[in-house]
Amino acid sequence: MKAVWYERTGAAPDVLTFGEMPAPEAGPGEVRVRLEASGVNPADVGRRAGSYRPLEFPRVIPDSDGAGVIDQVGSGVTRFEVGQRVWLFNGQRNGRAFGTAAEYIALADYLVTPLPDDVSFAAGATLGIPCMTAWCCLFGDGPIAGQTVLVTGGAGAVGHYAVQLAKAGGARVIATVSSPMKDMEARLAGADLVLNYRTEDVVDKIMTFTEQRGVDRVVDVDFGGNIATTLKVMAINSAIAVYATNGNRAPTIPMRVLMEKCIALRPLVLFALPPPLLAEAQGEITKWLAAGPRIHNIAAQFPLAETAQAHLAVEKGDKLGTVIVDCAR
Repeated sequence: MKAVWYERTGAAPDVLTFGEMPAPEAGPGEVRVRLEASGVNPADVGRRAGSYRPLEFPRVIPDSDGAGVIDQVGSGVTRFEVGQRVWLFNGQRNGRAFGTAAEYIALADYLVTPLPDDVSFAAGATLGIPCMTAWCCLFGDGPIAGQTVLVTGGAGAVGHYAVQLAKAGGARVIATVSSPMKDMEARLAGADLVLNYRTEDVVDKIMTFTEQRGVDRVVDVDFGGNIATTLKVMAINSAIAVYATNGNRAPTIPMRVLMEKCIALRPLVLFALPPPLLAEAQGEITKWLAAGPRIHNIAAQFPLAETAQAHLAVEKGDKLGTVIVDCAR
């Protein structure tokens, strides 16, 4: 099969190789997916660069998310059949060296979810880390109907899904953004209030919007960078779900403030979450997709041979949505 891999960490053009590798076979409890699309996420880029963690295997095929068609079913698998369209997550995670920047991937069937016929493969490849993370941030502590949810970075890959899922879950949604274009994206996703944190008084406007009560739940793209603002807008008995903290990787947490407001802090990373929660997320996302058309933001698309350019596009930091690698071209 054609694939992209690295055997040392570093800059994408220097370490990523495009070539031929043996195609994997579906083992017991596994399916093999003929990949049509691979989603490139910041964590994939960080692993390849060496800034996330040391190299874990002699050779790594990068990228965690993908979508395609099942072409092999291993022994013991009853949930899927050959020819079924699917999306997947955690491809290069949890002891698996070979991810989705390839023509084929074999992995456990519980990491695979049916893809509706009306959702493209490229869109399906955006559902892994972004949509699963958004769902777990929102619903990991229970229903949100009637609550007010703040999504920081409401036009980002995770944030855009979080706005849509929160609205579907019956919440009022506030989104923060950094530009007029991102303002438009957050509104298209259904946000009730969109604030540009660079030009507006976020605390004042959120407290006015909530009649001084504050927000019940936060889906936070930058806990360390946002904490000074976030704590000022939290309601009593609220929760902050944190999936990134790049603005300040080692923030000081004012525990007394959290205690006095009974604020629950839920840091999470998708590959470490408990399997029952992940399975619930897969099931609920399936229902959500079936309930109506959804917005799947695709920032850019590159052929498999140009995976290095896809990684550079993610590193640049100005994308709207998920960068996709087309595995079939």
